Amino acid sequence: MQKRLSLDINDYIEYSQSYSSIKIELKLLDNKYAKFINISEKDKEYYHIYFDDSKEEIKRFNLNQNDKVNKIKIRIDYQAKSFNNLFYNSKSISSIIFKKYVRTNINDMNSAFLGCSSLKELSLSKFTTNNVTDMSYMFSGCSSLNELNLSNFNTNNVTNMRYMFYYCKSLKELNLSKFNTNNITNLSSIFSGCSSLKHIDLSNFNTNKVTDMGFMFASCSSLKELNLSNFNTNNVTNMNSMFYYCSSLKELNLSNFNTNNVNNMSSIFSLCSSLK
Repeated sequence: MQKRLSLDINDYIEYSQSYSSIKIELKLLDNKYAKFINISEKDKEYYHIYFDDSKEEIKRFNLNQNDKVNKIKIRIDYQAKSFNNLFYNSKSISSIIFKKYVRTNINDMNSAFLGCSSLKELSLSKFTTNNVTDMSYMFSGCSSLNELNLSNFNTNNVTNMRYMFYYCKSLKELNLSKFNTNNITNLSSIFSGCSSLKHIDLSNFNTNKVTDMGFMFASCSSLKELNLSNFNTNNVTNMNSMFYYCSSLKELNLSNFNTNNVNNMSSIFSLCSSLK
């Protein structure tokens, strides 16, 4: 006789939730701004919102004037495939923690945290980016972030990183040593406005396919040295203002730069007052 399988329904529920959802916890700065998440009409049914520790699901994605909410919990069903503009301009959020993230079907993270200017904590240790192709503007305007751990990021399929860290003006260090940039074509303004960044190691960057490096390091006014000797610029056409206002830059290694195909180099070293 075939042996019956014993199945605890609670185990099954936990299993199904683990593999069908992403769980996020938000902490709010205040309720001055109503919006805390942006969801397209077609995806609304896949997002489940809970205020504080309530088990009651809230069928809205904004705060009312009299709401007294400190914490928001979000569960995202497996059908959602994009984080495009997910927290766009959500100025009320001080902390975003990804509690559970076991899925690999998210393919778009364009502008995911764009304009989260009050965000001071962003926990991405459980983040899965295996199939993401677009990370442009992802952290753009996160002007209060002091640190950002991206050590677990898989960028094998990413083609676009333009404006990824634009105006992250409080970011003091950024470890991108595990970034795979083999398929990247656009790096324009990726670090532009990172005025507190004192050092950045890009020795692992493969730029063979990159065509646009315009404003790449513009206004990185605390950078003192930059070694780009590993950069392949054979296909680059735009270097406009690439090092604009890198006012502290004293050492810049461009020994392997090929500018044969570049058609715009205007203001490339403008206001680099410490370069000799």
